[in-house]
Amino acid sequence: MTATTTLAAPAPVARAPLYKSLFVQVLAALLLGIILGVATPDFAVSLKILSDAFLKLITMIVAPIVFCVVVHGIAGAGDLKKVGRVGVKALVYFEGMTTVALVVGLILAFAFAPGHGMNIDPATLDAKAMSSYADNASKLKGGGVGSFLLNIIPTTSFDALARNDVLQVLFFAIIFGVSLALVGDKAKQVASLIDQASIVLFRAMGLIVRVAPLGVLGAVAYTVGRYGVGSLKQLISLVVLFYASVAIFVLIILGSVMRLAGLNILKFLGYLREELTIVLATASSDAVLPQIMRKLERMGVREEVVGLVIPTGYSFNLDAFSIYLTLAVVFIAQATNTPLSFGDLLLVLGVSLITSKGAHGVPGSAIVILAATLNAVPSIPAIGLVLVLSVDWFIGMARALGNLIGNCVATVVIAAWEKDLDLGTAKKVLDGEVLVDVTSG
Repeated sequence: MTATTTLAAPAPVARAPLYKSLFVQVLAALLLGIILGVATPDFAVSLKILSDAFLKLITMIVAPIVFCVVVHGIAGAGDLKKVGRVGVKALVYFEGMTTVALVVGLILAFAFAPGHGMNIDPATLDAKAMSSYADNASKLKGGGVGSFLLNIIPTTSFDALARNDVLQVLFFAIIFGVSLALVGDKAKQVASLIDQASIVLFRAMGLIVRVAPLGVLGAVAYTVGRYGVGSLKQLISLVVLFYASVAIFVLIILGSVMRLAGLNILKFLGYLREELTIVLATASSDAVLPQIMRKLERMGVREEVVGLVIPTGYSFNLDAFSIYLTLAVVFIAQATNTPLSFGDLLLVLGVSLITSKGAHGVPGSAIVILAATLNAVPSIPAIGLVLVLSVDWFIGMARALGNLIGNCVATVVIAAWEKDLDLGTAKKVLDGEVLVDVTSG
């Protein structure tokens, strides 16, 4: 007689009430912000303090988190050859995608010509409107590639952390992490301390992100109350075209790349919906850095790959920002009736490949980097930047969203490339068979 074993069906996972969902709370805040912006614009503008406070909370913690996860990722990997291999693959992927994004921006700008018919005389534009960006742009342009590379090296490690310069923090973290790995067992306590510090920082970010709906409410209410809809009619075609460009890039280009890794881009976006909603409303991808990293780890991407690729991508892989650079340059040229030669276009592409790498962490980064790019192309009047200032927030929302999606896709693809992706787990998580909660740490 044979014994039979009966396997009990897994108990259904109890889902939290809908009103406790961060996604639902953010959506409700977004709708309330629109209503307040239309009904009481003066009051809505005053709510900007909520958005500013939320972003300051995020900024407060981003640099130390980047330092901890990169150091832990390198030291924990053990094999420095693997770290170097992942880093090289990441940079190759980043440069390839940046080039594709820049070309997409150029093609769509010429195909739809959003600036044609505006007939703006550069002499009539208000130079004061962009005066606060001029110094930063000239400093960024500086001595070209040499100046950019020199600026990656921080004056001191504490200075880089204090200023939240992610690129400099990343540089120091790589050196520190490699040093920890080389020292080996003698540095185990230091490595353990950094790992524990990262756990505490992630928990702190979990607390901060719970007030994201307030930040979203303030950001959306201010935007609608300050600018309204009527004042944007002249530039609406540029905004719509940019959103369409980002959608095309994400669904077609990144979608194809994800398919090669064996995953579906739409399911992936659904998995990240809460974080993407926060980014769309606040126009800041910093706001969700820790949650994104945790979610990628829990869908089967190795921790070491996440810790290396995501922070690096925040400075080197700005897909939507690259689309914006070429799209905005051509828009300004069209609006001011400035002819562009093939040489000018090649110059724009070449300069943008460099300037786009310094975008993260620069105050008013989009305008600053765009100014630095235009300064390298003398035929286009840099004063044309004034044209895009009024819609930069609206464009910034899609820009931050596209950048974040690009970095998440890059992490998954590089993990698959390195065979550091558990494809079975990833598919189960994206299909909703496994629930993931990143707010609990």
